[in-house]
Amino acid sequence: MTGPGSLLRLEKHLLYDVGRAIHDWDLIGPGDRIMVAVSGGKDSLSLLQLLMRLQERAPVHFTLVAVNVDQGQPGFPAHVLEDHFRALGVEHRIIRQDTYSIALKLTEPGKTYCAVCSRLRRGILYTSAVEMGCTKIALGHHREDLIETLLLSALFSGALKSMPPKLLSDDGRNTVIRPLAYCQEAELAAYAAELKLPIIPCGLCAQQENAQRQRVKKLIAELAKEHPAVPGNLLNSLRNVVPSHLLDPAVFRKGEAPSGQ
Repeated sequence: MTGPGSLLRLEKHLLYDVGRAIHDWDLIGPGDRIMVAVSGGKDSLSLLQLLMRLQERAPVHFTLVAVNVDQGQPGFPAHVLEDHFRALGVEHRIIRQDTYSIALKLTEPGKTYCAVCSRLRRGILYTSAVEMGCTKIALGHHREDLIETLLLSALFSGALKSMPPKLLSDDGRNTVIRPLAYCQEAELAAYAAELKLPIIPCGLCAQQENAQRQRVKKLIAELAKEHPAVPGNLLNSLRNVVPSHLLDPAVFRKGEAPSGQ
């Protein structure tokens, strides 16, 4: 169902999830100047829209600046985003740096460009945030990103970790926040469609699917058909960690046994 009513319900539910994440993880404080990293995908465009709505009603004052990194990919229509930012009336900046050719050089044949591309883009965002006086960098990762990363890390890297809602960068200069951490991808997709946001697919990602992530996404979707609570349970598992019942030697002193059931 589409229309004003469905849009309002979607927005209300998404804002509730964003508000919970902000409250639980202290993501936004008075006077924050937040860089919203907008790639042109549905998630980051929706994030900007939701933070602008939140800005109108939040009890604390904060400012936003929408930033897109134009990485020199042939045919990337940066003007579409710039026009969108102007229409919204939000402060914005397009940063043009040719990392496309660097990603092509550094990526081994048969591998996806995503890791190199995102690392280069992240470095540009971190440096720009400091130059622009931003106190936080908001990224558009949602619930499915977090739970897929959890399984990817466990299955293919041998570590139990995911994307934290709040993270201090390695260089200590930037605080990264993920206000959409509790939001469902399907609801964000519906929200973007209702608003007719100007989505720009990544040409590189479209050509090279991340096979492991797609397999994990498919696995979660198949399990959710039988047990709809699976995605939510995976997210809750990140909030309900029992270190004493895992196998990390750093948790125990030698000779001690874990307590509990």
